[in-house]
Amino acid sequence: MSYATAIADAVKTEINAAPAGTFSAAFTAVRKVHPEYDLAELKNLTVTVVPKSVQIVTQTRAMCYRDIAIDIGIQQKLENPSAFDERVNALGTVVDEIADYMRQRTLSTATYAVWVSITNDTVYAPEHLAEQHLFTSVLTLTYRMMT
Repeated sequence: MSYATAIADAVKTEINAAPAGTFSAAFTAVRKVHPEYDLAELKNLTVTVVPKSVQIVTQTRAMCYRDIAIDIGIQQKLENPSAFDERVNALGTVVDEIADYMRQRTLSTATYAVWVSITNDTVYAPEHLAEQHLFTSVLTLTYRMMT
């Protein structure tokens, strides 16, 4: 198994092991290689963990850092356009809760990887909301390991 896949699995496991009440909505995170869904599958809150990238940087002649980025997609099909503001705010809270939970957290099944950062470049995708009534937000977690 690649380092990126192993760390993505560890992120999924860590999210799913969160104590009850950590997140304001119920979900079970899944790790996928190809996170493609039919809209009908996104009726319930869906959290998908996907390996994104690996950057290898020289540290010394014999050592390298591997910065491994993992995307967490948070998606849900919204039914009532008049309630978009309320639902987007509530789902944005879930995104924040996941980010807060994962911030500086040691991965119990990948202790060799150290948390570096979290970005939320896609706070929500307005085009998904407008065209498909779909809330989509993406968190990118970066972990570092030495090899």
